[in-house]
Amino acid sequence: MASIELRAVNKNYLDNVAVIRGVDLHVKQGEFCVFVGPSGCGKSTLLRMLAGLEDITSGDLLIDGQRMNDTQPAKRGVAMVFQSYALFPHISVFDNLAFGMQLARMDKAVIRDKVHAVAKVLQLEALLDRKPKALSGGQRQRVAIGRAIVREPGVFLFDEPLSNLDASLRVQTRFEIAKIHRDFGRAATIYVTHDQVEAMTLADRILLLNAGPAVLSEGSVAQCGSPLELYHRPRNLFVAGFIGSPKMNFLAGTLVEGLADQARVRLPGGEVLEALVDASRLTPGQSVTLGIRPEHTQLGTATQSIVREVQWQERLGESTFFFLGNSVADEPMVVKAPGHAHADAGQRVAVSLPAAALHLFDDKGHALERRIPIADMQVPHAA
Repeated sequence: MASIELRAVNKNYLDNVAVIRGVDLHVKQGEFCVFVGPSGCGKSTLLRMLAGLEDITSGDLLIDGQRMNDTQPAKRGVAMVFQSYALFPHISVFDNLAFGMQLARMDKAVIRDKVHAVAKVLQLEALLDRKPKALSGGQRQRVAIGRAIVREPGVFLFDEPLSNLDASLRVQTRFEIAKIHRDFGRAATIYVTHDQVEAMTLADRILLLNAGPAVLSEGSVAQCGSPLELYHRPRNLFVAGFIGSPKMNFLAGTLVEGLADQARVRLPGGEVLEALVDASRLTPGQSVTLGIRPEHTQLGTATQSIVREVQWQERLGESTFFFLGNSVADEPMVVKAPGHAHADAGQRVAVSLPAAALHLFDDKGHALERRIPIADMQVPHAA
């Protein structure tokens, strides 16, 4: 089994447009790394560079310590699962699974044993004689995954494998992919998605790519870390606004006081809020942005709160999302409340914003260090 290493990897197209800029990454053997980001950020391009389907403009790609920039795709020891399944429609599931081994002229008994072993894990044993047109979308995806597994590669590459499935089937197949990784966890796995739920639930580590050159980080990588690191300690406004559903709320303000363990910020309406961050490098009067996740807000007054007008609400049963007036780019402020909570459109409500849950970003959008450890981030919800 293999590890993957990217060293200062860049990708430019012929018109000198930089798609991938200075990516450094080390994916260990058995690690599940997810590339995530908005459309056009280059995550699929980076995956195709690993597979050998796109050239690397500069930098080095190493698989199991060996430089692979100029190595043919078939000799890299990787298996790729595509978004479109890419099954042969005219042959059976068995022959789809066995195709690569048949092409390599392996012994028929070995091929049969390998196919049946993988089919058992993927619950495809009863479907081996069927052709792809007789399968559901989830079954076809399992065949595509199985075709990669039988090769026993050192590296698994997944390119948005669930995007063609409906919502309920995505959840089921996501569970199956996690189970497959557990059962065949010796291989390094890289998984590309635009769905942050997939990223948060599957990944050991997330590589979040920028949307383009006009964002906060100088390279393509906005932040790389565990799912909880990106959730609790986003590096900048881009990461904070991308990770989380609904996205983090942002409140424009002006710094009143910046200390090593707290900051006091005045909002346009005159309210002053405290955040537990290291704001010692900031200057009073500087423009800043406060951030708080909808699930960390509470309806009702508490130690510090603001009053906003309800614009509309979404009832989901176990919870209700209230969309309130805000001052940042005309985006509403979202409050997550228990399912039984109610407020009419036009009603003004108090929203509690705990100091421990507030993030603070400077005038360039960079996050200030939070003083509360991730393990202690437990913000109670309103009853």
